[in-house]
Amino acid sequence: MSQNKRKQHSAQFKAKVALEAIKGEKTIAEIASHYSVHPTMIHNWKRQLLDGASELFERGAKSSAVEPETSAQIDELYRQIGKLQVERDFLANRSARLGLPTEKPW
Repeated sequence: MSQNKRKQHSAQFKAKVALEAIKGEKTIAEIASHYSVHPTMIHNWKRQLLDGASELFERGAKSSAVEPETSAQIDELYRQIGKLQVERDFLANRSARLGLPTEKPW
């Protein structure tokens, strides 16, 4: 007795298939045949896409839609900015102690 393993489809694949179903250029049966997916799955993905589409246009969606990688990059950039500001202030204080001109070029 063999056990069938379920296919795990990526979110990108699901969105692609659901968008094709929404366009209506092909029937669900044609799309299912083309992508080797059961028509019921396409109906589910299409419904999920339509139900979740309104969330894209809500006011708070912008902050929740930031990818973790982008958030990590932003955090790293803020850390570097803080480090550079500390270095700048330190050098300004040192130059003042040494009697160098204290004009700030920034």
